[in-house]
Amino acid sequence: MESFEELNISKQLLNAITDMGFEKPTPIQEEAFPIAMSGKNIVGIAQTGTGKTLAYMLPILQQFKFSKDYKPKAIILVPTRELVIQVVEQIELFTKYMTTRVLGVYGGVNIKTQMGQLTQGVDIVVGTPGRLYDLAANRSLLLQNVKKLVIDEVDVMLDLGFRFQLNNIFELLPEKRQNSMFSATMTEDVEILINDNFIEPEFIAIALSGTPLENIAQSCYPAPNFYTKVNFLAHLLKDKSKYQKVLIFMDSKKNADRLFEALEEEFWKDLGIIHSNKSQNNRMAAIERFNDNASRILIASDLIARGLDLANISHVISFDTPKYPENYMHRIGRTGRAEKLGESILFYTEEEEEWKQAIEKLMEYTIPELPFPEEIKVSKQLTLEEQPRIIEKNPHKKTQREAGPGFHEKKDSNKKTTNLGGGQKLKIKKAKKYKKPITRGSKEMNMKKRK
Repeated sequence: MESFEELNISKQLLNAITDMGFEKPTPIQEEAFPIAMSGKNIVGIAQTGTGKTLAYMLPILQQFKFSKDYKPKAIILVPTRELVIQVVEQIELFTKYMTTRVLGVYGGVNIKTQMGQLTQGVDIVVGTPGRLYDLAANRSLLLQNVKKLVIDEVDVMLDLGFRFQLNNIFELLPEKRQNSMFSATMTEDVEILINDNFIEPEFIAIALSGTPLENIAQSCYPAPNFYTKVNFLAHLLKDKSKYQKVLIFMDSKKNADRLFEALEEEFWKDLGIIHSNKSQNNRMAAIERFNDNASRILIASDLIARGLDLANISHVISFDTPKYPENYMHRIGRTGRAEKLGESILFYTEEEEEWKQAIEKLMEYTIPELPFPEEIKVSKQLTLEEQPRIIEKNPHKKTQREAGPGFHEKKDSNKKTTNLGGGQKLKIKKAKKYKKPITRGSKEMNMKKRK
């Protein structure tokens, strides 16, 4: 398909899309549109950056009819607060020439503010499962008129433990509704959710999770430990002309903070960090600075960065090798977006090599390995996790000692066959101390003597 005009969408939508610079539909947008317009349920499997938001919003907005009803007609569920804000902003751009009321709801802010906003009326609600369920449970959000339900990044939601809230939301929604679900991977948990809640969905698969994107150049470097990786990374980041906008992925919040501290002194003007332990304001400020090119380096954990529209990333660097190979695909999908070229670099230690091999097996592609530069200093500093474990002997464990010069045979007087020590000896002593008193005659004999 050469242009959006071939989809026969309204002029308002077409003008808004043109203003955004989109010329033709992406494969998932092209495939999803006719299915969604027919009213069927949809399950879309597509990598991040393939245009999923417009794929599910385009048919919803094409079928939208103006109404003064204050109850929403469409619900969009996403896993994180950052994604709520991002999707709301995108919908506002899509509806630039339409009269559509959109509201984002998420935790971390006063729920009463969102309750007040809902009373003013809304057409589309975008929210995280936890906050959206809380609003529905206290009757601030009424779901009786919902005709469209979209669940985006569903695999991340299940990883974050939102299954309970999702099931409760399903129970509150009308049975007659159209469901659209999008995920980057088809896991066992995702399949269970589909089978339990979706009726005969149409499946769309674009750029399956094991398919490396063709416009991303991949490479990998072996490194002995964490701080040697830090030295190499700092060496790369000094080249500002090449590494113009770099997203660095970490496997844990602890390691993300550790890397930030190691780079902060040299790159503090260019450096930002996001993970779930950071406050909402800090996270949004870091993302805003990165997107506005006020900073060029962003350290992020996997779950927080999933789905975020971080534009024009020149390099994705996997500082550590992810244990789950699908996470590597999510990472590299952050670059090379909108048909632009991107570059992915993977660091791995000897302990992480098996995880790298699992990634290559999933992709059916061997990541080109480059030699570690000789000029990079190999650090002797080890993290606590890298330090060898010292197995201490249990000081309370009794061990049998062999007879040596300090031991001697017992005397004959001590060699007794009967053990009278401990409890037995105590019983004998008690028996002697409390023995039966001597009888001085019966009561009748004593009375006779007195007479």
